Amino acid sequence: MDRPDEQPLFPDLPVIDSAHHLVDRVSDAIAPVLGLRRFLIDDYLDYLGSSHHVIASIATEGLSMYRATGPAELRCVGETEFLNGQAAMAASGLYGPCLVGAGIIAAIDCRRGDWVSRILEHQIAAAPQRLKGFRQSALWDADPSILGGIFDCGESLYRQDEFLRGFAHIARSGYCFDAFVLAPKLSDALFLASRFPDAPIVLNHVGQPIGIGAHGGRLAEEFPQWRRDMAKIAACENVSVKLGGLGSYLLGSSLFRAQPPASSEQMAAQWRPYVETAIDLFGASRCMFESNRPTDDVGGFGTLCNAYKRITAGCSADERRQIFAGTANRIYNLEIEELSRP
Repeated sequence: MDRPDEQPLFPDLPVIDSAHHLVDRVSDAIAPVLGLRRFLIDDYLDYLGSSHHVIASIATEGLSMYRATGPAELRCVGETEFLNGQAAMAASGLYGPCLVGAGIIAAIDCRRGDWVSRILEHQIAAAPQRLKGFRQSALWDADPSILGGIFDCGESLYRQDEFLRGFAHIARSGYCFDAFVLAPKLSDALFLASRFPDAPIVLNHVGQPIGIGAHGGRLAEEFPQWRRDMAKIAACENVSVKLGGLGSYLLGSSLFRAQPPASSEQMAAQWRPYVETAIDLFGASRCMFESNRPTDDVGGFGTLCNAYKRITAGCSADERRQIFAGTANRIYNLEIEELSRP
């Protein structure tokens, strides 16, 4: 819920939420991460409210609604079918003007090697107009308590030969790949981007700084290394970055699920070093705003969006248009009609 004292900044600025989840009946393993078991189009629209001009969103895979039967490598197609159905509901106009799920980032397991080409075919067929990319998280840390065994990918997934053989099929397809690593493993994202310099890669959650477990209380200490790693990745022109993910449990922040919720000023003060650094390194044309809801849980969308607008207040009007909508529209080839008008 938004704080009653939050008035929208730049209320007419078009916004594309470049990453959020839509899920239903999530597993016991994933539920603690998301904080709920169901988050559908109505829930998302209630979260958005009407204070900011959100014109579209990108629904990202969330390990939900997989098929119960069939070949193991194709069960993830069920989630894409589900997301496409939610997006079709939004496209009817009956839920309002926001094109929820205008783009879909689908799940894929590149460890399937040459079978990835078959997975691609089925995923594309499940959402031929809305599928814009794929994501396979490579979440690992030396402290196993941080992830609690949720992700079974092993260390340095993006360097593994089997993964790289499968990823080559995505690189040839022209679809984007969303790369998700924790900050200590940013070198793996750099390895992947350098290995496939023509593949469009979108780094999730500003490289996901972490402040829990063995990293608790060390955000300031680890910030310089995060910045060095981000600078190396920014030198890869095929990589863009999502500005978000700082409102999840991984940051170890007191803002996470705070009651009462924090103000946008408080959020901006805490997140500014990461967001401003990312914009400085990548430039506005390679940065895109995201809510990462429901994983990011720091209150209402209006407050969260205001926080990012406060951080970017020093940007030019054109830079803000890119960060909040233009970059996502271009990178993911959304072709949102409102953004094509002069």
